[in-house]
Amino acid sequence: MKGHLHERSPGHWAIIIEMRDSATGRRKRKWHSFAGTKRQAQVECARLVSEVKVGTYVEPSKTTLGQFLDRWLDDVRTRVSPKTHERYTQICQKNIAPLLGAIPLAKLRPEQISEAYAKALASGRLKGGGGLSPRTVRQMHAILKSALSEAVKWEILVRNPASAVRGPEVGRAVMRTYDLEQTAELIEAVRGRRIFIPTLLAVLGGLRRGEIAALRWRDIDLAAAQLAIVQSAEQTKTGVRYKEPKSGRGRTVALSATLVTELRAHRVQQAQELLQVGKRLSDDDLVVTQADGSPLRPHSLGQEWVRFLARYGALPRIRFHDLRHAHATHLLASGVHPKVASERLGHSKVAITLDLYSHVLPNMQADAATIVDGALRAALNKRGTKG
Repeated sequence: MKGHLHERSPGHWAIIIEMRDSATGRRKRKWHSFAGTKRQAQVECARLVSEVKVGTYVEPSKTTLGQFLDRWLDDVRTRVSPKTHERYTQICQKNIAPLLGAIPLAKLRPEQISEAYAKALASGRLKGGGGLSPRTVRQMHAILKSALSEAVKWEILVRNPASAVRGPEVGRAVMRTYDLEQTAELIEAVRGRRIFIPTLLAVLGGLRRGEIAALRWRDIDLAAAQLAIVQSAEQTKTGVRYKEPKSGRGRTVALSATLVTELRAHRVQQAQELLQVGKRLSDDDLVVTQADGSPLRPHSLGQEWVRFLARYGALPRIRFHDLRHAHATHLLASGVHPKVASERLGHSKVAITLDLYSHVLPNMQADAATIVDGALRAALNKRGTKG
């Protein structure tokens, strides 16, 4: 077993590895292309010979990264949700493939990946020019790293070249939401609109948009003032599907007296609407629907929210999802324990709640310090009185 070099042109080399076929015992040659100095080619040749000796050598393949990603996307389809698979496909085909897809998989190097990320940040947009956001490039890195780790498991690659590359740092976005006064204004402004109940469920219950679109009357116990989150609606290119909540498990949300009152009135109104189209309201019906009782697409809910804010004009423009942030902020600022808030919001860990809403904690800490100080002073005064 040995290897030698052949110079094809200045700076371009053929590395020829001579070895024996393990099945037939016959001698065979494997050719590798290499660009660089002669010394660098000699080092690469020695590395390949070493891999053959220890059994980690992978024969060169003409499969490109783009071809491999197509194969990986087919394989991963059954292991992720349709919405996630759509996002993976979009990132691979629109962002990764144009920059790296033509490179043979076996020749992909960390420096090429790093250069691709830099180019994506500078000029990665397909329409309108400009660069991609650090968050999008970070997603590119996560998807590419995951895909190439499968190539290692399938013994197509010896090592994952993306593991040696760091994705761009992503700064934390400033959380925009409504304070209590703005929330009260919002509730009055949406009263009488079809978006009224969805808004209340988000800002008073902390429900996600998909959870609101999947909520059924059988999930609500108005007498006990609580509802159960057992499903979430997910909108894909093929339509709306119902799945488990984001955290992977259901939860129970206690309802305020205001929300119970409004839900009772909404049920009566919805029943009257359905009678006009010849339907009777049942516990299996969705709480938030179109006027004819048909399911509401999650995207439609977001679009209706944008239209409302544009028409109303008196409130800051935030996302519908930010109403959930408003509820969380109000809970923590009112002294509700983070563990309780976490369970109410459906976070898998209380650490997620603390991390997302750390901006509320300084005021909570100040209040806590004041409370402890007051209790200590009272205890000290009591001891002084006894003395």
